[in-house]
Amino acid sequence: MIASLRGTVIDIGLNAAVLECAGVGYRVIATPRTLGILRRGEDAFILTTLAVKEDSMTLYGFTDSGDQEMFTVLQSVSGFGPKLAMTSLSVMNAEELATAISAGEAKTLQRIPGIGKRVAERLIVELKDKVAQWQPSSTGTDAVGTEHGPAGVAGEPSAALSEQVVAALIGLGFGEKQATAAVDKVVAQQPDADSSRVLRAALAELGPKK
Repeated sequence: MIASLRGTVIDIGLNAAVLECAGVGYRVIATPRTLGILRRGEDAFILTTLAVKEDSMTLYGFTDSGDQEMFTVLQSVSGFGPKLAMTSLSVMNAEELATAISAGEAKTLQRIPGIGKRVAERLIVELKDKVAQWQPSSTGTDAVGTEHGPAGVAGEPSAALSEQVVAALIGLGFGEKQATAAVDKVVAQQPDADSSRVLRAALAELGPKK
């Protein structure tokens, strides 16, 4: 199992980064919050979880040990795979998820794309005891040091930014039409937002409304 990576960040996308370690490039799926800490050309250390399927092996990366633990806990629920777990952590961090589950806030959980009423209720029933004693750290385990801000480039053309975020949403399983509509709405409301902020806001926009 690959538990962590230390190396040079050679590429950062909307939902993944590539770290070169001893001459090998590892593609790691991560949340906008994690990607926002990484910097191209700089060394980084991130925690990783390897998901193995019959036809693929996928690395998921985290700068916070609490998020990594929640990623695993979420998947203990039937039908809750790594993609939905990562989407959940893109909208809410581990502490927010634990709070919503412990308090039985199904409507809050339904803000996450892919989680409807039944799934939200199942999360609460199956995980309430598991997250009841969740002990969030005041700072978390920031594996790459101080957060410098989002990874998006300030002033990047809005058209190119929108295309990148739409592509990332399509990769998460959303249709092109609904992804485009959500991104256009976010960009119109937040014209100065970088790609990471737009992606997170679009994910929230695509989630079920209260």
